[in-house]
Amino acid sequence: MAVVRFRGYAEIEVPIGTTILAAAQKVDAPEGYACGGVCACSTCHVHVLKGAELLSEKEEDEEDILDKAFDVRSSSRLGCQSRILKDGEVEVEITRESLKAYENEHPEHRGK
Repeated sequence: MAVVRFRGYAEIEVPIGTTILAAAQKVDAPEGYACGGVCACSTCHVHVLKGAELLSEKEEDEEDILDKAFDVRSSSRLGCQSRILKDGEVEVEITRESLKAYENEHPEHRGK
């Protein structure tokens, strides 16, 4: 099992093989997913603060989508493509872009 901590929101213990996006959805962390988590947009963009070595490698499709994202850093990942491969702790910060997308997708959560 691995622990995923969404800075400022929640944390959850998840089985190996879970994506960051799936973990966020289990605890209602406000991570966007306009495309449904199929690597077709950047609304699930997060910054991995800790535990990047526990995650799957970036594929070319993910790199291409991140090229179109805002505030991209070396720690940037798409939550839908970041699969946890090892036990440990992963800490992520949900980007402003992702928060805005989540609020647009879920207007009942605006300002929370």
